[in-house]
Amino acid sequence: MSGANKQVYDLLVVGGGVNGAGVARDAAGRGLTTLLVEQDDLAAATSQWSTKLIHGGLRYLEHYEFRLVAESLAEREVLLAQAPHLIEPLSFVLPHEPHLRPAWMIRAGLFLYDRIGGRMSLPRSFTVDLAASRWGAGLKDRFRTGFVYADARVDDARLVVLTCVAARSKGAEIRTRTRLDGAARDGGVWRARLSDPSGNVEEVRAKAIVNVGGPWVAKVLETVSSVPTDASVRHVKGSHIVVPRVHAEEHAYILQNADKRIVFVIPYHRRFTLIGTTDVAVTEFERPQISEDEIGYLLAITNAYLERPLARSDVMWAFSGVRPLYDDGKSDPSSITRDYVLKLDAGAGGAEPPVLSIYGGKLTTYRKLAEAALAALKPHFPAMPGPWTERDTLPGGDLPGHDRAAWIAELGRRYPGLPPALLDDLGHRHGSRATAVLGDAKTSADLGRDFGNGLCEREVDWFVREEWAKSADDVLWRRTKAGIGMDAVGRDALAAYLGG
Repeated sequence: MSGANKQVYDLLVVGGGVNGAGVARDAAGRGLTTLLVEQDDLAAATSQWSTKLIHGGLRYLEHYEFRLVAESLAEREVLLAQAPHLIEPLSFVLPHEPHLRPAWMIRAGLFLYDRIGGRMSLPRSFTVDLAASRWGAGLKDRFRTGFVYADARVDDARLVVLTCVAARSKGAEIRTRTRLDGAARDGGVWRARLSDPSGNVEEVRAKAIVNVGGPWVAKVLETVSSVPTDASVRHVKGSHIVVPRVHAEEHAYILQNADKRIVFVIPYHRRFTLIGTTDVAVTEFERPQISEDEIGYLLAITNAYLERPLARSDVMWAFSGVRPLYDDGKSDPSSITRDYVLKLDAGAGGAEPPVLSIYGGKLTTYRKLAEAALAALKPHFPAMPGPWTERDTLPGGDLPGHDRAAWIAELGRRYPGLPPALLDDLGHRHGSRATAVLGDAKTSADLGRDFGNGLCEREVDWFVREEWAKSADDVLWRRTKAGIGMDAVGRDALAAYLGG
């Protein structure tokens, strides 16, 4: 062991996904000394493999999860204001299939969806003639009636990274590539062993542990001695495919299938369309891979609706993530609750150093989950102040009027010598911080090496210096999505630049 850190942290947060990032940000802002450790990169697992939506979960109404839908819709409003550079409204069109769900049921569900979350800034739902309007772009002629409602899309991995940036600004310590090897209660604190890929081992002490390990939540708990639990996690794989853009409009589709599931078809990064997701119960969760059956399933559903059929050769990229859902006993993976569940163990009599394990959760409710986690820990930190994050913006989110388009136009005026597509990407990724990334650049040459797909050396340096990026994958898939369609030359050049 290389030595022991003499500091006693208030919280040791284990897991650098969206929920861990949210807990670290909230805790640090309340004055708790906080250390977050992540065994890989930030957002390296579930949080980068989502459907990229901030939404209420329209289909959750069918499972009577009214509290979750109401909370999610209210949080959608909060997050739209906190991160307008990362999160933007998106219209969804549901083509009507009468034999799957009757029109009255859809209208009733949308009526409730429009109102259950309280005051909303996004427009309410309405019915459209698909054949006579832009809302039917790319669909087969047989679809006549559709229903339009509003939700929002997000850059999921960047949401995690910028939440960690916010946590650090409040005093949290963020360590990537750092694994929790074990922890035990000792003298009123946890003694935890941490290690890194180089074999360095360190002991840290903390008054409480928050287990936000996502798919690894049960494994993390196994490393924490003397903590019994009857909770279990269900691992459900969700897979997506990315294909060339299927229509020119900016709305998404939500497609119904005979198995009662739905599939989203979402415009993605200008030139692409994102299609997903599946629900497959799995036991292997560390390296999930999409199966050919899943690809076929997504193509079949999409082709039942689209005028121009998609072939297997149209699939440019595919990915899978594993949702760590709380095991509520339901056999159908699609019906398992997406709500979060908190389990606190504070030893005999509730007076020992606590460990709080978090099961489930979704991108949309990560901020509320963090508040719930801190509320559960309040008895152990009685002087801790109350919630504060609802009115706080994420780094780069302080755009005038919350208007990303206006800000990108302003970047064009400030940097007339730079390509508009580059400024659009930077405005999206960094918001108001784009000027700090660009600095005094006048032309593309001032930005250094061009790695392709709008990724330049100056931005890569920013990711390394300010956002914990270490590898090419960190940059290509989690700080950006420049990896989509990038050739091997660009990937290899970036890897060489970063040192392997």
